[in-house]
Amino acid sequence: MTAQGDALAPAEAAGTPRLAILLAMAMFVLVVDTSLMNVSISAVTRDLDTTVSGVQSAIALEALVSAAFILTGSKIGDLFGRKRAYVLGLLGYAVGALAMALAQSLTVIIIFWAIVGGLGASLLLPSMQSLIHGNFEGPAQRKVYAMVGAAAAIAAAVGPLLGGFITTYLSWRVAFVLEAAVIAIVLSGANLVRDVPYTGPRRVDPVGAVLSIVGMGGVVLGILVWQEGGEAVGALIVIGAAALALLVTWLKRRKREGKPTLLDPDLFASRYFRLGVSQQMLQQIALGGLMIALPIYLQMVLEYDAMEAGLSLAPLSLTMFAIALLAGRKAGKRRPSSIIRGGFALVTLGVLALIATVPRADSGWYLLIPLVIAGAGLGLLVSQLNNYTLSPISDERVSEAAGVNSAAGSFGLSFGLAFAGAIMLATLSIAFTNKAQASDVLPQAEQQRVAHVLEHDAQVMSNTQLEEQLAGQPEEIQDEIVRINTDARPLALQVALVIPLLAALAGLLNSFRMVRLPDPERSGSGDAMAVV
Repeated sequence: MTAQGDALAPAEAAGTPRLAILLAMAMFVLVVDTSLMNVSISAVTRDLDTTVSGVQSAIALEALVSAAFILTGSKIGDLFGRKRAYVLGLLGYAVGALAMALAQSLTVIIIFWAIVGGLGASLLLPSMQSLIHGNFEGPAQRKVYAMVGAAAAIAAAVGPLLGGFITTYLSWRVAFVLEAAVIAIVLSGANLVRDVPYTGPRRVDPVGAVLSIVGMGGVVLGILVWQEGGEAVGALIVIGAAALALLVTWLKRRKREGKPTLLDPDLFASRYFRLGVSQQMLQQIALGGLMIALPIYLQMVLEYDAMEAGLSLAPLSLTMFAIALLAGRKAGKRRPSSIIRGGFALVTLGVLALIATVPRADSGWYLLIPLVIAGAGLGLLVSQLNNYTLSPISDERVSEAAGVNSAAGSFGLSFGLAFAGAIMLATLSIAFTNKAQASDVLPQAEQQRVAHVLEHDAQVMSNTQLEEQLAGQPEEIQDEIVRINTDARPLALQVALVIPLLAALAGLLNSFRMVRLPDPERSGSGDAMAVV
């Protein structure tokens, strides 16, 4: 056996319990990072003197960069070392966290947290999967996958509460300092990680990498530019869509010619994989839409602080966590496809209830039951989708398949964040302008000024912020604009919630195709990949 083969021998897969804990800590930081930003939107906006839409764009951009580069990041790890990619990914996240702690402008957040941190995630996610696979084997490997999956679920559950508590009673900057400290602890154990050599072809597919980045990046970036009032929105989206179509053609052609491809198009020959990846993306679109619309509603409309917003969101995240664990253990002989169908049905019902509740809600308590319903649906999906998608995949291809699955999820999340936010601001602008023009109180000049300002700077504002900006205006003008703002915001948020609703409905319809198929047969790696 070669030296490289010896490195891959099961006897050498001797990961320690400490390494397992550190890998779980790394996953916890990855997942909790966005939760910290979501519940801190109001505080970040105020402290940096920026806009809600600007912070929302940074959140969506971070998810976009991760999605756009994750396939390329996986190949970089293959060629330059999985351990090296793991360390670089952690360093990228540390730079982003420290930038958040020290940032004095939105530009710093966009460059270092969204872009550098997103690139870190694109390296970290695929390399972690490969390192777990190579440092542990047998029951120990399954246990580590379970620990890492549990860390992700716990982070999703407690992230809003943890972020809300720290932001309210300390500072959102402290939360990111603590995040950097956790990353430093994880990096201190890098010597415990045994690299996993790559034995596949070392040739690369640069054209495929560029097409994947331009494709996923162009679509979401076009939406973000639209949201910020920029130009060439249609061109960006068309370029992105065309690049994705070209990527499919390019991969098939390279495969026929026997040349290396960014990813193996034959993966999509499996109906289970195609359905699972599409459902993963739809689930994340729904989650992304909820996780941008609800925090903005709570902080800008109800004027909650971060702690109150975190507590109000807790029913969604805690229910998702509890149901995911329960369904994973108690599924029994129930078909995964049937559980997935039930999950999308509950998400649809929960979002419909939220849309009906928003105009009448003057407290987070009104959202409790809809959030529990939606959280239960998301929990059912989390418990089954990864297994359904990856369990039929062979050990040789599971790393690549997991990368595609992660890319689809990250793209869905960034799309949901960007599109729901953009639709919300567009609706707010239209509603505010129409209501201002129909007002019998506002003079014609004031109506035109309102329309002009919204055309260039539409943003969700609390009534308190609006009253501060209107200081010096006649009282009747102030009262009328505040009334219009009060009426327009719930409508804008209702329309934003249509994005997760449509994603959930599409997932529900897609699930009937899944039910018509026999259950996928599990490969040797299925159990190990259940929680990736």
